[in-house]
Amino acid sequence: MLFDLPNDDVLYDALVRRDPAYDGFAFVAVKSTGIFCRLVCPARNPKRENSVFYDSVAACLSAGYRPCKRCRPLAPAGEADPLVKTLTEALECEPARRWRETDLVGLGLDPSTVRRAFKRHFGITFLDMARLRRLGSASKTLSSGEPVIQAQLEAGFESASGFRAAFGRLLGQPPAGLRGRSLLTADWIETPIGPMVAIADRHALHLLEFFERKALPAELKRLQETTRSGIAIGPSPLIDQLRTELTQYFDGRLAAFSVPLARQGSDFTRQVWDRLRALPVGETRSYSEIAADIGRPSAVRAVARANGANPIAIVVPCHRIIGANGDLAGYGGGLWRKRWLLEHERRAAAHRDDMKIAG
Repeated sequence: MLFDLPNDDVLYDALVRRDPAYDGFAFVAVKSTGIFCRLVCPARNPKRENSVFYDSVAACLSAGYRPCKRCRPLAPAGEADPLVKTLTEALECEPARRWRETDLVGLGLDPSTVRRAFKRHFGITFLDMARLRRLGSASKTLSSGEPVIQAQLEAGFESASGFRAAFGRLLGQPPAGLRGRSLLTADWIETPIGPMVAIADRHALHLLEFFERKALPAELKRLQETTRSGIAIGPSPLIDQLRTELTQYFDGRLAAFSVPLARQGSDFTRQVWDRLRALPVGETRSYSEIAADIGRPSAVRAVARANGANPIAIVVPCHRIIGANGDLAGYGGGLWRKRWLLEHERRAAAHRDDMKIAG
């Protein structure tokens, strides 16, 4: 369920008092150590300026923090579920290991059971958690001044060249019959929540997706068939503009994207996407509310299909759709990213409101 955390001053006071009321609902991440803790952690309290608060283990891991070995923030879930305990302990022993489903089978575990258990306790799968721990293990790279993408690539692939090779294999070679025609241009963009693939022509952005999304190969094939174009890796002024705007977005300084988008899909689909883009940062809607907003209150399922077909993540903010009961519902980039994006936007909107009041 989505809920608003109290402001950081209230949470820091709860940390100082080791208030058990917030245990499991809020976590403190310490900038100076790269570690996150429960608010009841017995360790010495961090300085206020070094404290950042999150509402989930997933959010802490996605921001690159490692679990504290004293208060063990993953332990409560492990105490409730022996399977979770076994795997979280294994993960702590080998935080840089690249876990796969075959590894779980080798331990005599059913991957589906593991997936459900971790989603129930943490909101993310075990494999997602393992990947986030690999990213966290790259904190030394980040602290040495290397760009975020370099640390992510080193954590997720054998090397940066391995990433480039995988990227090239994913895109494939332009069909011979398309030589002489204009090609779409592809590039990757570093973000705090993982590398993304952007594809554009000279006039508009066609695709923006997280690199490891399982549906990406099918999206690329569909894009090539629809545009009758090949895809080449290389620089693009429009993708450079997108990269700049994404940087401003993740810094909390961008309220709306201006990068031009390709007009894909049916009139109805575009209407849904346009409504999503009109949602203010920090707000969410349900499928039924979007359907009502566009004057089609009975088209709830069609709205859901249009939302799921969105090929331009973040810029067309399909992550702002939640269940009618307040649940996060699904997200192609992973629920942990959806939680991260919604919390980031909530904080950005709150900061802008504070600035307006101060002004």
